[in-house]
Amino acid sequence: MLITGGATGIGFALAEAFVQEGSAVILCGRRRSKLQQAKTKIPSAYVRKCDVSVESDRGKLLNWITASFPELDMLVNNAGIQRQVDFTSPKIAKRTSPADDELAINLEATIRLCALFTPRFLVKKRAAITNISSGLAFVPIADMPIYCATKAAIHSFTTSLRHQLRNTSVRVFEAVPPTTDTELDASFAGESEESYRGISPQEVAAAIIDGLREDKQEIVIGQAQGLRKAAMQNPEQIFNQLNG
Repeated sequence: MLITGGATGIGFALAEAFVQEGSAVILCGRRRSKLQQAKTKIPSAYVRKCDVSVESDRGKLLNWITASFPELDMLVNNAGIQRQVDFTSPKIAKRTSPADDELAINLEATIRLCALFTPRFLVKKRAAITNISSGLAFVPIADMPIYCATKAAIHSFTTSLRHQLRNTSVRVFEAVPPTTDTELDASFAGESEESYRGISPQEVAAAIIDGLREDKQEIVIGQAQGLRKAAMQNPEQIFNQLNG
């Protein structure tokens, strides 16, 4: 299987868990140093430096996998970044650097990778795509408007992709983690933040694997279940609770 953003956080925890299950795992990420660290910890993993937000990198990744790992039958779209964005600031009009482009990394890359790999998966007896969204897809935190919007879009896109592929050999899953103690959420918490940082990436990985075993199309984990339920029952109340 291929895991994007696989050198750290949930992606790395998934890689560890899948390797323990006996799966061959390919990790891709844009930071060579993190990939090297991941390879040290999981010697059997294959690693590939790739910025999934860049079209040429995605194409090279596909060509490399097609040539070297034609048996690949699972894609996990996990790569993502999270930024606080203030639309009241005059800086909002300035062009975002590629490294900070949440739309390109969180959303476009997932859609483009699905478009690249789906035709190859369709000819296999069984294949799967797992997209990682967030409990914030259902109830946004206003300080992170773009991140939350991309995760809501991932939820919508995955639902549509699953419907399109319903009569094929390709299964489409969505994993919906709650707040998780990773670099991603650390970027939002202040340096003096001592409040709840979330569950561990290992707990998320275990829940995802259990959900895949049970063939759950939507694997909603921990407190994300409460967010989803509250968003359906009283969206204004839960939004106000999250945004004070």
